[in-house]
Amino acid sequence: MMKALAMVLAGGRGERLYPLTRDRAKPAVPFGAIYRIIDFTLSNCIHSEIRRIYALTQYKSTSLHRHIQFGWNILSASLGEFIEAIPAQQRIDEHWYQGTADAFFQNIYTIQQERPDLILILSGDHIYKMDYRKMIDFHVEKEADLTVGAIRMEKRHSREFGVIQVDEGDQVIGFEEKPEEPKTIPGDPEGILASMGVYVFSTEILVRRLIEDARSDSTHDFGKDIIPAMIKKDRVFAFDFRKGDRGGMGYWRDVGTIDAYFGANMDLVSVTPQLNLYDPQWPIFTYQSSDPPAKTVLEEEGRMGTAINSILSNGCIISGGSVKRSVLSPRVVVHSYAEVEDSILLEGVDIGRRAKIRRTIIDKDVQIPPEMRIGYDLDEDAKRFTVTGSGIVVVPKGMRL
Repeated sequence: MMKALAMVLAGGRGERLYPLTRDRAKPAVPFGAIYRIIDFTLSNCIHSEIRRIYALTQYKSTSLHRHIQFGWNILSASLGEFIEAIPAQQRIDEHWYQGTADAFFQNIYTIQQERPDLILILSGDHIYKMDYRKMIDFHVEKEADLTVGAIRMEKRHSREFGVIQVDEGDQVIGFEEKPEEPKTIPGDPEGILASMGVYVFSTEILVRRLIEDARSDSTHDFGKDIIPAMIKKDRVFAFDFRKGDRGGMGYWRDVGTIDAYFGANMDLVSVTPQLNLYDPQWPIFTYQSSDPPAKTVLEEEGRMGTAINSILSNGCIISGGSVKRSVLSPRVVVHSYAEVEDSILLEGVDIGRRAKIRRTIIDKDVQIPPEMRIGYDLDEDAKRFTVTGSGIVVVPKGMRL
């Protein structure tokens, strides 16, 4: 296998995930009870035998750096393996990263020091399971300069993605960044071929194109600038995600908004989740604290601790309360007669006696007072919390109520 280096874009502001990104970078946002979003991309790398990984960080990166330091200290430095966070350093000039391509241009020195044959560029804020070796093999077989990971999406989502057009041999012949009127898949008028933000570059070509872009008056972005320019002069191909999918059901989610984040978490508590977290052949790695097992408590008749179609992490105590279709992170406590439905409770949340929580995300270390109701009167909730257009309520980290 050719020598590959993975570089993970992990520096986005995550403004559409606010207030979950008020104090942390988007890839560091907790997901699925015990994970961080970036854990999925990093786990894919480890399972794909890619053991040299840089995460390019920038905004509010302290918790992300800490998570990588303590949760991903699993590789052998003596074998040349590493997962290392690289903060924005203004190495080229006085500017911070001006775009995705500029982030790599400012780290050309690091790329050249490693001397890889191929660069695997990944986003640190997507939820999916993928064997990148399949995509790399495809890239080599096609003698490509760039291979773009692609997935079918509904046409109505075109404003959220780069949209790809390919010929019969999977060579990319067109690329539009977030078009209003996208070109659809031939024979599928409601489907588009969307870029996943997963790229394999031949290193020499990538360095050359980054230098050219840096000298031009562009936005220095892969989707807007680099890829359209390469289509005209390089061999650019699209790789069908289904050929490398390790989940078996084509599951890939961009959790860049509160509604998308909420929906992806709720996918996990369905009877047959499309994303299988319990696959021993492809586990998702993360940092886990040494908390005791979760437990439910029957205190007396009428005060039964129950959890139905929910995920409970270590350290959780359901003490005479009721939890339905919810995701609970470590050390969450639900007290007597409290009700939690269709909600996401992050680490250390305490739900007071007789409180009622519905369709709500509660960030870390929030204590909900007894008898408080959230998610039942959205107009009232909006006076204190963030409420999305679809009615998801978000309580910020550490808020005192």
